[in-house]
Amino acid sequence: MTTTEQTTTEQTTTTVGHWIDGARVASTSGNTAPVFDPALGVATKQVALASEGEIQAAIASAKAAFPAWSNLSLSKRQQILFAFREILNRDKAELAEIITSEHGKVIDDALGEIARGQEVVELATNIPSLMKGEFSDQVSTGIDVYSIRQPLGVVGIISPFNFPAMVPLWFLPIAIAAGNTVVLKPSEKDPSAAIWLASKFTEAGLPDGVFNVLNGDKLSVDGLLTSPDVESISFVGSTPIAQYVYETGTKHGKRVQALGGAKNHMLVLPDADLDLVADNAVNAGFGSAGERCMAISVVVAVEPVADELIEKITERAATLRIGDGRRGCDMGPLVTKQHRDKVASYIEVAEQDGAVVVVDGRTVRPDGDENGFWLGPTLIDKVPTTSRVYTEEIFGPVLSVVRVQSYEEGLELINSGAFGNGTAIFTNDGGAARRFQRDVQVGMIGINVPIPVPVAYYSFGGWKNSLFGDHKAYGTDGVSFFTRQKAVTSRWLDPSHGGINLGFPSNG
Repeated sequence: MTTTEQTTTEQTTTTVGHWIDGARVASTSGNTAPVFDPALGVATKQVALASEGEIQAAIASAKAAFPAWSNLSLSKRQQILFAFREILNRDKAELAEIITSEHGKVIDDALGEIARGQEVVELATNIPSLMKGEFSDQVSTGIDVYSIRQPLGVVGIISPFNFPAMVPLWFLPIAIAAGNTVVLKPSEKDPSAAIWLASKFTEAGLPDGVFNVLNGDKLSVDGLLTSPDVESISFVGSTPIAQYVYETGTKHGKRVQALGGAKNHMLVLPDADLDLVADNAVNAGFGSAGERCMAISVVVAVEPVADELIEKITERAATLRIGDGRRGCDMGPLVTKQHRDKVASYIEVAEQDGAVVVVDGRTVRPDGDENGFWLGPTLIDKVPTTSRVYTEEIFGPVLSVVRVQSYEEGLELINSGAFGNGTAIFTNDGGAARRFQRDVQVGMIGINVPIPVPVAYYSFGGWKNSLFGDHKAYGTDGVSFFTRQKAVTSRWLDPSHGGINLGFPSNG
């Protein structure tokens, strides 16, 4: 922690602790980090950084709760999920306020995040159907074969700052409904949403120890990755950390699904509706201040549409109201000053590399406190594909435009990238769209849809350096990840072998 951060946190009074054994637990480690209100630019609370003993206590709580929870009937687990769904829907405005106060996204965006998480809760209420196995009768004379699914045990979840409610809800409902117990390590930048979720699960009737929240830093992450009592790890974050999580977790014998970074392209063909494209480029490029792994960060314009499209995007960007998310603005601040400065530095890189900065977010006048972590929408044209602005994930409101001469050139550009998370094509040509969905080397594809986040009964995850592990998040992949399958081969003596049998008679 820096001297400035220490001074700031000394002025705060609230410390976000842990949630262990069904209750809030104050940390005794003595180590904390500041939690900022990004729109005000000040630390409003501290978050506890767990000690080794607290890490072990959270894991031990989950381990102790596992036998009873895994043996509880599916219908009783289902009832708790239904109750949680109603509580989440009832109190979502309260959760949205918490998200906005620590992350900075506007209230409407926070409510949208909660709604997408709620989809997975609703999927998990169908757990009896999702856990069904298969049955094959008479595979050999008198022998049947069938499969069953069973939970793993204690599972770890490590979630990022940009979706403090939605990403935990991608994993939690399915993991819990399948009979596992959970230790969630949220981002230290916005930890309160996780504690809120834990309290609401307890209100819904979840037994103590089934869901624990462990706040902390790398020590907590490594504690989950190396503990012999943790069976799996679910992670969402940047690619370098995703690689570390995957390699460390698998080295210690765990299942790992690690979702990494992205550089999502929108391919615009000459026949596309450019007003529709411009609207969606602004929505997908600048929503949540660009802090989305599914944000569109590169518009690949097939000439001759680039000039007209840039004009339309520029007009729309000028209408956006940037400011405090509690004031009805369109876009809020970035999460921390350090992150704001890092994102802004890419604009300087673009200028040095010969790109044209059409809209410069560094000059924004926000509707909010001058100390907030502000950076307005930024549009950069003629970005060289060798520039770091093109090759690196920026994770902010910076939208690049790359001009190409053909569909084939645009496709090759997308496929040559290191990431393969999401992409989109805008066109009125059905044949081109079908060709694109087959040929593009990306895990999630939108056709005239800019942010192709699948609904809960499909699965979320990319290709290449955007996903490490064999399972995507939620949907059928999520159920497979959080369960082990057994195949049972069974033979029983025919009832005619003797004894009284009042069962319904049948022919052999």
